[in-house]
Amino acid sequence: MTTPAIEVTGLAKRYGSVQALDGVDLTVRQGEFFALLGPNGAGKTTLISVLAGLARPDAGTAKVMGFDVVRDYREARRALGVVPQELVFDPFFTVRETLRFQSGYFGLRHNDDWIDEILHNLDLTGKAGANMRQLSGGMKQKLGLCCALIHDPDFLILDEPTTGVDPLARAQFWDLIDRIRADRPGMSVIVATAYMDEAQRFDWLAAIDDGKVLATGTPKELLETTNSPNLEEA
Repeated sequence: MTTPAIEVTGLAKRYGSVQALDGVDLTVRQGEFFALLGPNGAGKTTLISVLAGLARPDAGTAKVMGFDVVRDYREARRALGVVPQELVFDPFFTVRETLRFQSGYFGLRHNDDWIDEILHNLDLTGKAGANMRQLSGGMKQKLGLCCALIHDPDFLILDEPTTGVDPLARAQFWDLIDRIRADRPGMSVIVATAYMDEAQRFDWLAAIDDGKVLATGTPKELLETTNSPNLEEA
């Protein structure tokens, strides 16, 4: 039996009076293109934070490629690449310096050949010597993907990557994700989003709100249960 990319059981997390996660059960298969659909405050970012080891659950378990995110933190984190909702870069670093710095988090050195390959694949070769202040929002988004892929993870998570992005940039972003998936067909990808109009892109969806998974299914199955094109309006 193949190990799931993500396996979450009874996951709970509270921040003060807010129950951010309330008994979440979720499984994502290897190689699957999976969406977490829900409005702002639904618990999507908290779930991603737990998977990435940035928040410790109050109850339940979460595993990435079979590694417990608490007990086997290093192995779980190495298996995972994360593109956060808020991208923060040192404004004085160049693109190449940023990727070298990110490589250091995973004990990687002298990997400029791999950095060059990632920059080429994400159309950033010409910006390798530019610092962050010279990059557009779309280029920073691409660099966020570069950082997530720098250690060659098995699994990629993107937290609301198209929120506030114009239609052209959204289309270009999804083209880029499609290219990454084509280049690495075994990679699992999970995207947190509030946009139902993007749902047709995914293999499998989980609707989440108030810290609970309300339903799971194919895009067709879940779209038949709602008329809202954008869960932020629901």
